[in-house]
Amino acid sequence: MEIRGRRECAECGTEWSYYETGSVSCPDCGSIRSVGVDERKRHTDSAEPLDLTDLKGPLADGDVADVVDDLKPRLREYIRKRGFVHEGDLRPLDDGILVAAELLHAIDVYDRSRETSEAEFLYVLTLFNGTEVGDRPAPEDVPASMAAARGLAYATVVSKYRREAVTWLEGRPDAEAQTTLGTIRDHEKRVHALEGDVPVTESEALVRATQELAEYIAEDDLDALATARDRLSRLE
Repeated sequence: MEIRGRRECAECGTEWSYYETGSVSCPDCGSIRSVGVDERKRHTDSAEPLDLTDLKGPLADGDVADVVDDLKPRLREYIRKRGFVHEGDLRPLDDGILVAAELLHAIDVYDRSRETSEAEFLYVLTLFNGTEVGDRPAPEDVPASMAAARGLAYATVVSKYRREAVTWLEGRPDAEAQTTLGTIRDHEKRVHALEGDVPVTESEALVRATQELAEYIAEDDLDALATARDRLSRLE
């Protein structure tokens, strides 16, 4: 949506940025009466962080079953609210939303499994801790039983990014970027059709290509575009 994110309170005159706070209420007096003092800009991202602090102890000391009912809704809400356009600028595909999405799918796999291993539990715990700093495990650290969860999570996030990038480019036509986004779409759809059951190297390549395309869009980096296309061609 397009909004006037720089706000001025009609009651006390305080100015603040909705882009940074995510709130229409004045940070000083709490009034919701304000006026925009800038031009409308596209903005899809949320300022709300993912806070799982209260679940960290119960998960580390117990099991996934102890936190799953609280954890899943928070992850879904965070992923739903996250976007990639901030104050009119298209931002990169970041590891924060990737690790959150992977955790959502991984805990679902773990929770539905009749038999689980210590390695799987430690991996879920690693993902959980990774949400605090936006750090995701390397492909070689993914247990075989969690590979499909990663594949499906990454395809879902890449799809979300691609749709926002396509919309953002409507006002800034770029044939090279649009063509590459079409190739990314084909690959993400294939991963979804396979329910994420692809090699972890393939899901990683899809993410990296999307991130490299974002570098091209942001900085007109032709080397990044060439690298993205090369990665995608090797997936075919």
